[in-house]
Amino acid sequence: MSGAATDGAPAFKVIAFYTGKSDLAHISFVHEANRWFPTMAAKHHFSYEATDDWGKLNASFLAGYRVVLFLDTRPEDPAQRAAFRDYMEHGGAWLGFHFAAFALTPSAFPQNWDWYHDQFLGSGQYVSNTWRPTSAVLRVVTPGHPATRGLPATFASAPNEWYRWEKDLRTNPSIQILLAIDAASFPLGTGPKPHEIWHEGYYPVAWTNRNYRMIYVNMGHNDMDYEHRTNRELSSTFASEAQSKFILQALLWLGGRTP
Repeated sequence: MSGAATDGAPAFKVIAFYTGKSDLAHISFVHEANRWFPTMAAKHHFSYEATDDWGKLNASFLAGYRVVLFLDTRPEDPAQRAAFRDYMEHGGAWLGFHFAAFALTPSAFPQNWDWYHDQFLGSGQYVSNTWRPTSAVLRVVTPGHPATRGLPATFASAPNEWYRWEKDLRTNPSIQILLAIDAASFPLGTGPKPHEIWHEGYYPVAWTNRNYRMIYVNMGHNDMDYEHRTNRELSSTFASEAQSKFILQALLWLGGRTP
């Protein structure tokens, strides 16, 4: 477990869960997040810890934390899933990244958790993604939300692999979309497969569910040098100043602070 100490009692405590075993781009993000969040914790007076022990996802452990992060995956054990649902339904807060919302049947991560994917996230199954990881122009959809306060109307994201979802979040009254891909981004992706390049459409990339204290962000997949087999990191999720401001403000809001 890693963490960052702050002077005096922290305003709130954050626990980040991760797996860090599949897909080098996700592992790269996990390592980056576990460097960036402690730095933010020291500056903004909260505490940050991270663990790959999903067995700690239980009621007694979660009771010590104001905000839970899923950096790359979701819990698979039924008891852990039940503990997380109970935590969220009784006032807990959550920030999830990229692959934490992935579900596809059939795959190694099937859609076998209806509450999480259909009700909590509202997105349903994963459908497709752009490739390669590229920067997008993001539009602030809800400028009045604390997480988007002070952001420009549009801004350039860090490179990312962008997901498309089964369900149209615009039709769900519980979902409040915070950021979406702006049309200026198109064509988005470089292929080589034609379906990996988006030319039109509406794609939310960050949203909250009004019934819970939560925010999901689609960011969290760094660009990697797979082609030359060096596996070198080619991008950083926290390289975009505006995007990083959004992530920090989202976390502060979840922790009960007004950014």
